[in-house]
Amino acid sequence: MKLKKLGLALIAVVLTFSMAACGSSQGDQVLPGQMNNEGGNGAKAFNASGSSFIYPLFSKMFDEYNKLNPDVTINYQSTGSGTGIKQLIEGIVDFAASDAPMNDEDMAAAGSEVLHLPMTLGAVAVAYNLEGIESGQLNLTGDLVADIFAGKITKWNDPAIQEVNPDLDLPDESIAAVHRSDGSGTTYIFTDYLSTVNEEWKQNIGTGKAVDWPGGIGAKGNEGVAGQITNTPGSIGYIGLEYAVQNDIPVANIQNKEGEFITPSLESVSQAAAGAVEIVPEDLRFSMVDMPGEGSYPIAGATWALVYKEQQDMEKAKELVKLLEWANTEGQQYAEALLYAPLPAELQELNKKQLAKITVDGQKVLE
Repeated sequence: MKLKKLGLALIAVVLTFSMAACGSSQGDQVLPGQMNNEGGNGAKAFNASGSSFIYPLFSKMFDEYNKLNPDVTINYQSTGSGTGIKQLIEGIVDFAASDAPMNDEDMAAAGSEVLHLPMTLGAVAVAYNLEGIESGQLNLTGDLVADIFAGKITKWNDPAIQEVNPDLDLPDESIAAVHRSDGSGTTYIFTDYLSTVNEEWKQNIGTGKAVDWPGGIGAKGNEGVAGQITNTPGSIGYIGLEYAVQNDIPVANIQNKEGEFITPSLESVSQAAAGAVEIVPEDLRFSMVDMPGEGSYPIAGATWALVYKEQQDMEKAKELVKLLEWANTEGQQYAEALLYAPLPAELQELNKKQLAKITVDGQKVLE
């Protein structure tokens, strides 16, 4: 498949892109939205951290932006969404990335308003390691996925799994469920989906960047979960689709709201996005799991860039707005090859309105 080969090649390139360490010490006293730029190139050096889900795309975007603007450097660290939000609140980074919108507690801790700008849309794939069962052959419902990760279904040949896979010879093998051990936006999307489709999961485990897993194997980052699945026969886990393709890990078809078993793909995420655009709130903190519509993949989500509305330095704020506006528009051309769904025009326009809100001492950065 041409798209898959291109995606693999580009992911291999961007994951070797050198990402420098954040330049400010956690011990420094910094105001929200204000960075210590000593040793950097001032207004044109940016430190950011957060989502591992968007890491391949941001690496590619920022590499290309640097080629267009050689005096601008962007150091993005794949720390996980929870750490990205924490470092934004502590003033360690200029902006963060998260696959989960900040909750009310996060927003209160930030001290002043944080704007949410969706930068891409993607699928959280349910990936597995089963000998002889290829990608797209295994069907799973939301209830089955919930019962597997809740530890209620422990064998691959459980009658409930076999019922929706009558043509598969499922092994009498124990299931090893792999989950994120760090605060993760990918976990947020995954548990948001399970809470939406399974009432028992909602009541007992719930939605969050980190939850109390009943058991299973923990691993850090999408990279860590992908590695654990690859190395553990009989395992199942949730990872960004791009990591499944990069590591050639089979993915399951998940039943959507229409009763269809859908493979995660650019097209099926775009179908989910079409439903989500209709319900986006003014602050752009939205969910796009279990969206209606034929062909819609149900475990899909956005990754947001998080940035303080009130910045501390006008010159730096202008450069930051310029960078994020480019990522919102021209930068979207790099999404599809890396298996992310480009932002719909409607979301790009809403992002422009968010960027227009950024101020320094109350003065708008954009005229």
